[in-house]
Amino acid sequence: MTILSWLLITVLLIIALWMSWRYFSLRRKIDSYTRTLYRASESDKPALELTADIKDIEALSNAVYGLTETYHQRLLALEAEHARLAAILDRITDGVLIVDSSGIIQITNAAAEKLFGEGLIGRSVITALRHYQLVETWRKAQQTGETQSESVELPASRKFLQITALPDSETGSILLMVQDLTRLRRLETVRRDFISNVSHELRTPLASLKALTETLNGGALDDPPAARRFLARMQIEVDALTQMAGELLELSRIESGQVPLKIEPVSPARLLLSAADRMKAQAERAGLDLQAEPSADLPSIPADASRLEQVLVNLIHNAIKFTPPGGKIRLFARPDGKYVRFEVTDTGVGIDPDDLPRIFERFYKADRARTKGGGTGLGLSIARHIVEAHGGKIWAESEPEKGSTFYFTIPIF
Repeated sequence: MTILSWLLITVLLIIALWMSWRYFSLRRKIDSYTRTLYRASESDKPALELTADIKDIEALSNAVYGLTETYHQRLLALEAEHARLAAILDRITDGVLIVDSSGIIQITNAAAEKLFGEGLIGRSVITALRHYQLVETWRKAQQTGETQSESVELPASRKFLQITALPDSETGSILLMVQDLTRLRRLETVRRDFISNVSHELRTPLASLKALTETLNGGALDDPPAARRFLARMQIEVDALTQMAGELLELSRIESGQVPLKIEPVSPARLLLSAADRMKAQAERAGLDLQAEPSADLPSIPADASRLEQVLVNLIHNAIKFTPPGGKIRLFARPDGKYVRFEVTDTGVGIDPDDLPRIFERFYKADRARTKGGGTGLGLSIARHIVEAHGGKIWAESEPEKGSTFYFTIPIF
């Protein structure tokens, strides 16, 4: 072979070796880049693990880097949107559950977990809701593809719920909105009871006034003694109506916070003695022994003195009304931890155990009180609101024929 031939073979061999080295070098870079891509695919932030402008594969690396960077930005935007929607969901006071086509809960919020318990996601809607009417509403929406709504009362928890099922025809999932209407229903019941009670309380004096006026117009005016008796009775009924209107207005103002308390340091002993002094004459006329016995060295309390005296006078008045002649009424004020506890104890007819839990309700009067007449059934309700406005608590203990004790506490400074 000639020198030229050897030279050509040598050049071709060098070229082949260089191309082979370039091939294996490029192969190593591609394998390394492939492994980097696999690692990046398992990371939450793949774009940060990739490099652009890799020698020999610049076009590929730049394209992949741009693609992953775009994906990463979209992922960040999606996460921000998800966080915003999650925050909105948690602020919604109604329970929200999104149930997939197979009946598994996928998304929920804090209000739904408060109603049905925690750990709802991943559970079956049947086991999570645990009430056939709620489940039936979801099932109807799934079967018909139409919005369903139902009002449901849960006897176990004494809750009243409004459930609305909104189906999604594209995905087959259903959005369940659950509203807790327990408080609204309770307020509606209170409103109805209030109207019913007012109507009942007004009916008796108005019927009495009507009968008295008809009797007077029927000829009783010509009989002066009878006319005077009827007019006296009419005055009593008018006074009762006036008292009821005044107490209703007072209770409404207290409940709405329109009666600001004039808080100042008050001596519990002086408060107790002042209330006893006001009711002393009335107790003596009823043949009762009324005594105030405050503990020594009681601390001052932050209170509206006139309002708390109103509470004491009301409790003493009730004790006088339901204690037979010869009975005793004792007033106490004692230290009770961070409170001062006031007590009004009598030896009267007592209160039936069935009536005791309800005596502080508006217009509630036990049968024993009704038979005796008088009173509007608002005094104890007013007393409760005044005590609670001071940050205290009021309650009663009683046994029929063994007397009653009314307590209320007021916090110390």
